[in-house]
Amino acid sequence: MSITVTAADINKLRQATGAGMMDCRKALTESNGEFEAAIDWLRKQGQKVAAKRSDREAKEGVVLAMTTSDNKAGIVICISCETDFVSKNDDFVAFAQSIADAAIANNVKTAEELGNVEINGAKVSDMINDKLAAIGEKIEIQKFERVEAPFVASYIHGTNRMGVLVGMTHEAAEAGKDVAMQIAAMNPLAIDESEIDPAIITREKEIIIELIKAEGKPAEMAEKISVGKLNRFLKDNTLLAQPFVKDNAKTVAEYLKSTNADLKLTAFKRVALG
Repeated sequence: MSITVTAADINKLRQATGAGMMDCRKALTESNGEFEAAIDWLRKQGQKVAAKRSDREAKEGVVLAMTTSDNKAGIVICISCETDFVSKNDDFVAFAQSIADAAIANNVKTAEELGNVEINGAKVSDMINDKLAAIGEKIEIQKFERVEAPFVASYIHGTNRMGVLVGMTHEAAEAGKDVAMQIAAMNPLAIDESEIDPAIITREKEIIIELIKAEGKPAEMAEKISVGKLNRFLKDNTLLAQPFVKDNAKTVAEYLKSTNADLKLTAFKRVALG
């Protein structure tokens, strides 16, 4: 059964991958319109697909990362809007900050819970609707993440363009900021290999093998070569194995050990504008 590929579908794939219009149309057609399958199809054709992942969930807005006063919990929140004219407005930034402050003050766990929190007698959800009506742009709590740990560090990159939280087993403010900056710059998938979904590893291996076969290598050789390439993928995408951005001679794991032999990472969250 043939499918209809719309201009909107093509544009969405172009935005997510950076591939050309005709290539995106072909990928969607070959993949029966399935978005993730279309991305895989483009990669298997050897195209350089931009790794946009979940940080394309908002085009414009304000991202804030904060911790409680005792650093036992932290939140990172994105209040999105449609234009940078609004996102850079001091009033809108203050509006987003008031919502983040309320989330911390009320120990909020989810975006849904935050919508019911009151600020000066008004629900956050109603405040957002009022702001939408006043500005004329779609405004929403686009993303809300929370981390709890013995020590949580927060970091905001750029002008409220990205926020990071890092959970740690011991208090280490400087190391927490360094690791948060690492996460902001390198966008790892997980702390270590054990936290990566096996389905992601399987999918990546399949793509690697297809690319190697496309170079004319026999199947058995492709399997052997894929091992090294998959290891490289895991090194690039797991936080502890990545080269430390402030000193490429050591990994993040080695940096943490040099700071405190008992220091471990428990979780991280990264939220960015598209």
